[in-house]
Amino acid sequence: MSLVNFRDSAVLSDPEGLRIRPGVLFRSAQPFPAADEAVVAQLRACDIRTVVDLRDPRETRPDDWAAAEAAGIAVVAAPVNPATDALTAHMATMTTAADLGEFYLLLAESAPEAVAAAVEAATRPGAVLLHCAAGKDRTGLLTALLLDLLGVPADRIVEDYARTAEALPQIFANLAERHRTALNDRGTGTRVTDSEGRTLTIPAPLLQAPAEAMSVFLGHVRTRHGGAEAFLPACGVPAATLAAFRAKAVAPAA
Repeated sequence: MSLVNFRDSAVLSDPEGLRIRPGVLFRSAQPFPAADEAVVAQLRACDIRTVVDLRDPRETRPDDWAAAEAAGIAVVAAPVNPATDALTAHMATMTTAADLGEFYLLLAESAPEAVAAAVEAATRPGAVLLHCAAGKDRTGLLTALLLDLLGVPADRIVEDYARTAEALPQIFANLAERHRTALNDRGTGTRVTDSEGRTLTIPAPLLQAPAEAMSVFLGHVRTRHGGAEAFLPACGVPAATLAAFRAKAVAPAA
């Protein structure tokens, strides 16, 4: 089964190719049920040589990317899922798209090592694929930071993020089958049971891909941290790594 929510982030965010070349940065949901020959062919067709898995280890299975690794495609674990008091408290009160944007900032601020590992992996030869479970939240914030670093306009980054809404019905159906929860029964909030048997309520904004959430996230990164240009070094990304990603990603005429 091919990857769901799969796309080249340059296509919508910079169709003119002024700031990022096509074929550099891809995004998707996790493989369902696991990577197979079709997924490997999909990756190879796009020259994707590195997959960055942003999921928590408790979300993963040993066979998720086994076929890709057997084909010589590197898989880098960079889990963005810190269980901090601030994140837990924010989720408990999340009701709006703006709250979701604030949540993205808290996620990024709470996982500097994962952010740095993902950026380093993006500098490797060939294209890179970023993914989490849905390819929306963690994938969205990392993709946004990389695009912002390259100077892609915020409205284009938001447009790329919001496109995930088209794939959400399929994503949640697949997640529900995998985890045997009712994630595809989306309403004001969905109650699920996690891997440790705890009952959780997922806030409604987390089950959507509202453009406002990404707009708010980018605004906070800019006003509170000076944009990705300053935020990524604060996460521990060396200047040489930022330069290497720019050299790889920027269109020759830019």
